Amino acid sequence: MENWITNFMNDWGYFGIFLLIALENIFPPIPSEVILTFGGFMTTQTDMNIAGVVIASTLGSVVGAGALYAVGATMKQERMERLIETHGRWLRLKKEDVGRAYGWFNRFGKWAVFLCRLVPLVRSLISVPAGGVRMNLASFLMLTTIGSLLWNTVLTFIGSAVGESWESVVGQMDRFSNIVYIVLGLLLVTGIILFVRRRNREVKNES
Repeated sequence: MENWITNFMNDWGYFGIFLLIALENIFPPIPSEVILTFGGFMTTQTDMNIAGVVIASTLGSVVGAGALYAVGATMKQERMERLIETHGRWLRLKKEDVGRAYGWFNRFGKWAVFLCRLVPLVRSLISVPAGGVRMNLASFLMLTTIGSLLWNTVLTFIGSAVGESWESVVGQMDRFSNIVYIVLGLLLVTGIILFVRRRNREVKNES
């Protein structure tokens, strides 16, 4: 898979990055970590530059996310889970991943669209519940663009900085995603505590 991706990018340049990232949002087996870090490395070996890689990849992210938003708008969670349960193996997805995406959207609302763009696998799926609840399209596109821009910029710069060692970055992404899970969990707990405290103050004021 990695060899095919890198060969495709070598042949098609910015358009190849745009197309692969768009597909990565729909088909998670195409890992953005490989595309972006190799794209960063290519800026040190070809006429491509970091700004071009970031712009092409962000446009691809928004197009791919928009496609999944449309899927969510036409497919209920239960049907999506059945589909993943049947075909999720070759997509590197589990039924629980769908439930997690819906759970995060229910807890964090529209901000889940931004936060989950920083988490592998879920970063694609979060577009489905956003479409399912008919989230305001302008807000969805804005938060998707900002989150994707941050993710794409960081990985492209890393790929450029490490040069030929870009492949080593891919192996570290699971650790990064675990850190993000912990941060999101802490944010959730903090939000619950603040909500409970506010409710208690309101009850005291009413009494």
